[in-house]
Amino acid sequence: MTDALPAAVLWDMDGTLVDSEKLWDVALYDAVEWLGGSLSPDVRAALVGVNMDSTSAVLLRATGHEPTARAVAELGEWIRRRTADLFDDPLPWRPGAREALAAVRAAGVPAALVTSTERALTERALNTIGRELFDVTVCGDEVDGLNKPHPRPYLRAAELLGVAPARCVAVEDSPPGAESAVAAGCAVLVVPNDVAVPPGRGRVFRDSLVGVDPGVLGAVLVGPGE
Repeated sequence: MTDALPAAVLWDMDGTLVDSEKLWDVALYDAVEWLGGSLSPDVRAALVGVNMDSTSAVLLRATGHEPTARAVAELGEWIRRRTADLFDDPLPWRPGAREALAAVRAAGVPAALVTSTERALTERALNTIGRELFDVTVCGDEVDGLNKPHPRPYLRAAELLGVAPARCVAVEDSPPGAESAVAAGCAVLVVPNDVAVPPGRGRVFRDSLVGVDPGVLGAVLVGPGE
């Protein structure tokens, strides 16, 4: 623990705050069935944290289709429609996430939502999560195609908040998300969900967000063993 607080907390959404990856499972498996193929667990796991265009291209290849620009766009729109129906229902929270968000807000620490999910679906998710808990939101279709694991999403969030990335803590559950945050210069609290995240520089691991508060997040800036 440390008395220092982060300049900002940058939260991933799917799999970190809400268990929406399970809803993406439904949409992606339905999409593959629509394409006349099947989706292996390994391919599904590789899509965690990946943006829509890349996901569509992978699914097309996995089902023997050419990932042309038109095919990628059409499949992406199909997945968006299917997922939108699922996101209209209340999303299940990850353990401790609601309380951790509230603790950060109560402490006056700025917060951003940094997600690979596109704006239209994110707005639906925010009906559950709460827009008032975030000062800014950066979505997957707002970073000029430079999605996670590229550092741009986290750099953009820090820019919008007017803080240095090195003084921010990102909270992530996936390998692409953790890579993105570290590359941006953030410290990262990793709370794995559906896929394992390898250890590495700038990463502190925790089993869940239960008990996470600004003091815990401040300690992530210091790092393990320091």
